[in-house]
Amino acid sequence: MTSPAGVTGEAGRFSLTRGGFIKVAAVSAIGMGAGGAGSLGLSGARAAPPKPVGTRYPLRIPPTTSPQSLSLVEAPAVVDIGGGQSNAWAYNACFPGPSIIAKRGDSASIHLVNGLQEQTITHWHGMIVDERNDGGPFYTIAPGGTYDYAFTIDQRACLNFYHPHPHMLTGEQVNLGLAGAFIVRDDIEDALGLPSGAREVPLLVRDATLDTAGNLSYKPRTGGFDGQIPLVNGTRSPYYAVDGGLYRFRVVNGANARIFGLTLSNGAPFTLIGNDGGFLESQSNLTRIDISPGERLDLLLSFAGLNTGQSVMLRDARSGWDLLEFRVIAPGTGTVPALALPSISKLSNPATTRTFSFDGMSRINGKLFDHNRIDFRVPFGTTELWRFTTNGNAPHPVHVHGASFQVQSRTGGRGTVFAWERGWKDTVLLEDKESVDVLIRFDGFRGRYVIHCHKLEHEDMGMMSAFEVY
Repeated sequence: MTSPAGVTGEAGRFSLTRGGFIKVAAVSAIGMGAGGAGSLGLSGARAAPPKPVGTRYPLRIPPTTSPQSLSLVEAPAVVDIGGGQSNAWAYNACFPGPSIIAKRGDSASIHLVNGLQEQTITHWHGMIVDERNDGGPFYTIAPGGTYDYAFTIDQRACLNFYHPHPHMLTGEQVNLGLAGAFIVRDDIEDALGLPSGAREVPLLVRDATLDTAGNLSYKPRTGGFDGQIPLVNGTRSPYYAVDGGLYRFRVVNGANARIFGLTLSNGAPFTLIGNDGGFLESQSNLTRIDISPGERLDLLLSFAGLNTGQSVMLRDARSGWDLLEFRVIAPGTGTVPALALPSISKLSNPATTRTFSFDGMSRINGKLFDHNRIDFRVPFGTTELWRFTTNGNAPHPVHVHGASFQVQSRTGGRGTVFAWERGWKDTVLLEDKESVDVLIRFDGFRGRYVIHCHKLEHEDMGMMSAFEVY
């Protein structure tokens, strides 16, 4: 397999080697526009004084675009990660890719161009679409190839995540920069009057390793990629200037394998209002939220009561990393409102139970993925209980294509369903010695889909299973 020079990579049984990047002419930029910001309750809390952390760089806010008549080019690019240029792979030369913004009922027409020297395809993680538009591993395109997506967006307001999905190459392509946000809006969201514009901020959080020249370097292990530094929106050591008002932060864990334990340096709570599948039924205040690869969060935060010049740090409690500094540049009085969030229809009365054992680091129910094999068939419109178990080598963030599910219980391990796992989900974290039960119903489309571990090195080694909705 030949690849563009520029990134280094090696991975157990799926050995990948990289040498330096081919610099290509910049892909023409697409629709500019600021993503917004959000809000999380800090009112009344005392901010810690700024901690000496060396130079920090302005947080990049990806440009925004519509999914209508959109051309997306996956190709090598040179990007500014804060404090220097880095060779990466990017959508339309943007790192992360442009934030796609649409409203329920809109039509998406997206033209994907493969500017890499290996096969690829783009998956719309969290979007409920038919098999051909899902962007799963069945529809990869060769170098120089193209693929056209056409679908109608028909789901509640939520934050989704787009990224490549070619089997055995997903981890490499995501790690080297190919990822972006896909935001769906609807009338219910509009009526809530949430922060928007510069107050609604997408945050794609991940880790990375840089080589001696400062280029993104992919050196995975069979247990999963473990980066040396954090990046937020492709920015190293970022800061974001805020006033004392209310902000909305749309968070994606875009890492290959790392789980983040999000906290604030002053101990103040986040106000959680949504997750993978959109709004929860009620908001909750949490001082820590653990988020695994592929999961999303909708958070409100108010910086009221903080003085100009103070700062608050978004931290990862698991690694001890400082992820993002919020710098207060003006006072304000924003408060977190009590929201009338929409109700959620509950799934019930499953017709059958299926068990999925995530074995080691490469198999589901003892089988390696084979795109020519259908492992099971699911009747359309029928509620089922799916039980996820593991015999070790977790964590396994379990992701399902083609439908969202509702988490019912977790036994063993952490032994509870957390606030951020309520409502509609498409990815749930399975830790060692845990069993997680979910209810799921495929009532959007018939066709082939996959279930897999979203620790991308596990997925690439075969921890994925194809099924058919009939």
